[in-house]
Amino acid sequence: MVEEENPPPPATPPANAATAPATAEDGGGEKKLSKNQLKKLAKRKGKKPKEEKPQWGTTAGAGGKKKEKKKKEVKPKEPFVNPTPKGEKKDMSKIPFADSYDPEAVEAGWQDWWEGAGFYKGDAAAAMGRPADEKFIMVIPPPNVTGSLHLGHGLTAAVEDTLTRWHRMKGHATLYVPGTDHAGIATQSVVEKMLMKNENKTRHDLGREEFVKKIWEWKNEYGNRITSQLRHLGSSVDWSRERFTMDDMLSKAVVEAFNRFHEKGLLYRANRLGNWSCALKSAISDIEVDHIDLEGRTFLEVKTHKKGNPNDRLRRYEFGVLTHFAYPIEDSDEVLVVATTRLETMLGDTAVAVHPEDSRYTHLHGKHVVHPFSGRKIPIVLDPVLVDMSFGTGAVKITPAHDPNDYECGKRHNLEFITILTPDGAINHHGGEEFEGMMRYDARISIEEALDKKGLLKGKEPNKMRLGICSRSGDILEPMITPQWYVNCNGMAKRSTDAVRNGELKIIPAEHEKTWFNWLDNIRDWCVSRQLWWGHQIPAWFATTKAEGDGILKNDMANNDRWIVARDEEDAKQKAMAQLGCTEEELVLERDEDVLDTWFSSGLFPFSVMGWPDNTDDFKAFYPTSLLETGLDIIFFWVARMVMMGLELTDTLPFHTVFLHAMVRDKEGGKMSKSSGNVIDPLEVIGGCSLQALLDRLDSGNLPVKEIARGKKNIISEFPDGIPECGSDALRFGLLAYTVQGRDINLDVKRVVGYRNFCNKMWNSTRFALMYLQDFMPTPTLLEDLMSSGKMAIRDRFMISRLMKGTEAIDTNFTAYKFGDAQHAGYQLWLNDMCDVYLELIKPIVQSKDEEKKDARWAAQATLWVALETQLRGLHPMMPFITEELWQRLPGRGTLGESEKTSIMLAEYPVTNDSCKNDEAEESMVLTLDIIKACRSLRSSYNIQPKDLTHFFIKMTHEKQ
Repeated sequence: MVEEENPPPPATPPANAATAPATAEDGGGEKKLSKNQLKKLAKRKGKKPKEEKPQWGTTAGAGGKKKEKKKKEVKPKEPFVNPTPKGEKKDMSKIPFADSYDPEAVEAGWQDWWEGAGFYKGDAAAAMGRPADEKFIMVIPPPNVTGSLHLGHGLTAAVEDTLTRWHRMKGHATLYVPGTDHAGIATQSVVEKMLMKNENKTRHDLGREEFVKKIWEWKNEYGNRITSQLRHLGSSVDWSRERFTMDDMLSKAVVEAFNRFHEKGLLYRANRLGNWSCALKSAISDIEVDHIDLEGRTFLEVKTHKKGNPNDRLRRYEFGVLTHFAYPIEDSDEVLVVATTRLETMLGDTAVAVHPEDSRYTHLHGKHVVHPFSGRKIPIVLDPVLVDMSFGTGAVKITPAHDPNDYECGKRHNLEFITILTPDGAINHHGGEEFEGMMRYDARISIEEALDKKGLLKGKEPNKMRLGICSRSGDILEPMITPQWYVNCNGMAKRSTDAVRNGELKIIPAEHEKTWFNWLDNIRDWCVSRQLWWGHQIPAWFATTKAEGDGILKNDMANNDRWIVARDEEDAKQKAMAQLGCTEEELVLERDEDVLDTWFSSGLFPFSVMGWPDNTDDFKAFYPTSLLETGLDIIFFWVARMVMMGLELTDTLPFHTVFLHAMVRDKEGGKMSKSSGNVIDPLEVIGGCSLQALLDRLDSGNLPVKEIARGKKNIISEFPDGIPECGSDALRFGLLAYTVQGRDINLDVKRVVGYRNFCNKMWNSTRFALMYLQDFMPTPTLLEDLMSSGKMAIRDRFMISRLMKGTEAIDTNFTAYKFGDAQHAGYQLWLNDMCDVYLELIKPIVQSKDEEKKDARWAAQATLWVALETQLRGLHPMMPFITEELWQRLPGRGTLGESEKTSIMLAEYPVTNDSCKNDEAEESMVLTLDIIKACRSLRSSYNIQPKDLTHFFIKMTHEKQ
């Protein structure tokens, strides 16, 4: 008998249990009786209790007591030693079929063999002439090289490898390209923190060249963790084509793309207002900005301000307040009252705007106010676009260099643009001696006090506001005017939206098309430069002559023509000499110190990994790719940019389908973050992890002490006993089960771990089934032989019919990217149809040695072998390790002719044979199962013991039930 992992409770309680009055609750407390129960008890007083008749299967006087089962001692797991040499195929004859499922033992060795045998390698020559529907090419969304994968990446890997293995088994030319991203901001931040923690140094202490060397050392030491995780997950990527976005080949593509954009007039340098992170000391793009909405007065911690606010107990700074102050009007006793939520920006005010139709200020047209600290004369300008007469005083302070609306106003009125902040957010010399050197929010406090002393502070009030937050550093962003490189995306964006509208590019789920259109139809020019040291240094050189000396300023937009965009320094020299009409000896070239936005190189990934801009065999055979699968959170960051850049640079869509899986959150719906303690490494689930190891991982990172403490508290609460070992197959299978949810996946790690029970069921049921196949030898055409044998009973026809429909459901759901439904179909087929029904039904037949049952026994064995082998192939894309292990253990392996494959991953994916479907057999079996269920229910209600034989009489009608 096949043992259940969790046996279901009886359909009905025993009769004696049903008649016994309940007198106590769990735990021994008395239960209150209702009025009706009390009346019945009163009537029964003094009456002789009826003698209970013995029921079937019970012994009188036994008292109904059941023998308590002794708990089996759990033996400690013995360490598994893999006898197979690395890279060689497991020899099943030398590895006994273990009594219980051990994921470590099952998964050992297969990945090394698959990889070493070259099963993952894409064959460019074979793929070259095949049509698109016979090829499956996909690039991995390159994870940041900064650290390790979490369970969100685990879901990505599970989905992508399931598709890759499925297509490979269908005989398609398959290539799955791995790679990692250099992650400019994230990697530089990690190494800077490590440098400070270990050596108490900043990157400036080392200098650019030495710091970049440190990052490469760090990458080489820690960057391989991701490849190890992918191997443990069973990802069948072509490791011979592994790429890193800073590799020479991909760097060449970056330089070429930058040059081509420039040559087409799409790339330019401009001094304009953008998002500035004072923590990173770099510009960031609009889509790297998060927002928080404040309902009113709010105090927030600002990490870049080391000392903190002395007026607050927790050293936080005040936000969400509208401060009113007055500007004295020149040559008058009158003042003009304005208001702001960012008081420090008044140091850079260059105008006060009023509405031209506001009668309150008609007499001030053409006049000036005087800055209370610098004494600068500030014009009063008339601006009907910006000013709302009904809001506040109807007068608006204008800081063109630090506010988007003021920036446009400044351009309309040709105002002066005064930048008052240094790159790290301190007040610069333009802010005046009184405030120079103060951090921006410390200056806010000092300016308020100074205005109050001058009698110009007119009050404060709570005010709703939205703060822009850097998604990379968590810093409050500052609008700043800085010289940056931009790409005009208008034409590329239109081609990208047209591709979706006309059906050339398919986005799944289709609900995300609206988001696609909303963003791309309103796209703004892309700021591609970053003020970092780690990344692709911009291939542009500023050219001057020695005779000019320092007189030509590189940040003066009037000298933009001196910026030479080139493919290398020699190319830049030739272009610069031609432009300036000078010799090489007279020429001075200075390369731009900035680097490119990380997403610039990532946007090239689908074709740069194939060797573009060179017309390589890989590029000709494998580009465009087939599918882009990733999380919906990077639809703007990465997906849209790949489509835009692919269309612009290769004139081809980089893929024809985009599948966006849901965001992975914790079981409460919270965002995954290290400080919350809910970021789990897939290896911690695959191999298991003690509580102490989980806590030690937090200590070894770069988190602040407070966040470490919070994370530990959450880990202890969620995993008091650590995480049990479940193996890669259970993890993949469990993650795929979650893809039936909607926009977000609320992931409960304990539920995922629970899928180990299914793996255990697969192991035990196969081990059990093989006992009945010891004297059975399959043939290469076993299914055809079985179906034409005339020996099949209804039970056999039922199993084959369910097998055809179950594997067809898996295949159909893979085609529709419904991985949760595919997982469910495979789960139900194995558990319900094979284990619960078919294996139980064939026991008397396969155990019998009677000659008259010989044909029935053969049919049952053949059906069982076909069912096992077909299901293993059907489940393999989702559960690669256990299916390979069990498939290799089936009898007859290696004797099935030339077409037999050495690995299940190369075997043909199950093909549905409609002639094998049998609705009549299934209906008959449903009726039979209903009868069995009714009989079991009767036995249970009469408390009949399993050892007691019972005869049932069934009345049949001619009507079809």
